[in-house]
Amino acid sequence: MLDLSVIVLTYNEELHIRRCLENVAPIAKTIYVIDCFSTDRTKAIATELGATVVEHKWPGNQAEQFNWALDNLPITTQWVLRLDADEYLLPELVQELQEKLPTLPDDVTGVIFNRRHIFMGKWMRRGIYPVKLLRMFRYGKGMCEQRLMDEHIQLTEGRAVEFKHDFCDHNLNNLSWFCHKHVNYAIREAIDLLDIELDLTGAAETDSQKEISPQALAKRMKKHKYARQPLFWRSFAYFCYRYFLKGACLDGKVGFIWTFLQGWWYRTLVDAKIYEIKQKCGNDREKIKALIKQDYSISL
Repeated sequence: MLDLSVIVLTYNEELHIRRCLENVAPIAKTIYVIDCFSTDRTKAIATELGATVVEHKWPGNQAEQFNWALDNLPITTQWVLRLDADEYLLPELVQELQEKLPTLPDDVTGVIFNRRHIFMGKWMRRGIYPVKLLRMFRYGKGMCEQRLMDEHIQLTEGRAVEFKHDFCDHNLNNLSWFCHKHVNYAIREAIDLLDIELDLTGAAETDSQKEISPQALAKRMKKHKYARQPLFWRSFAYFCYRYFLKGACLDGKVGFIWTFLQGWWYRTLVDAKIYEIKQKCGNDREKIKALIKQDYSISL
């Protein structure tokens, strides 16, 4: 067993929570489930499996909820791992953690893993894989950056190393759920792009200085470039990039559905939200912030 605490944020995750917790139970000293008053069996299953369940009202975004957990849980382990309920570690990564984690030098405070997406039961090998994310860090040496979307773990000191093997994002819900989730994501993504373009919050100025993984920072800088491209054209170009240039076309029908929905339909919906907001407010930052608060209850 590793000197490790796992933190999982949940709301109505009975479909996934058993798989997630049983996956990390053999290697983690403590598992914390931070639940937002689920109405299904999430809490019961987590308690049954020996996790410590703490209920906390949803503050509006994952970053705030995760940082609340870091500040308020009685964590005594050296390392912390952040996982979503629909994620799990592959056996090769578990073995790599057992072999390497106890031997890391003190100046290594973060560990980067590859994330692979399993969609409609199939590994999406092309298009965006591998996504490299810093998900493990020494307790007290990391926190989640405050963003509405695309938030990453920031190290407050030390450096990160990259492990070879993968963890999986494998949601078992159907396509209707997947589409509804992305409809909800769209306004937050639209606000993020408007923030980059118009500097609604000042976050754009500090992005290049963030202590996040190199791939995450490179992705963030690409997002800044994407934000400067014309509405609607950019979503089509992004689909073509992933589907043809990055080879998602070789992943069959499922690869097309995945890339179309996430790479074109969703990105077009985000642009439509931006277009709608600018129709009403132009580029007036104060009007945009007021509209976002009034229509979507999001304060910037």
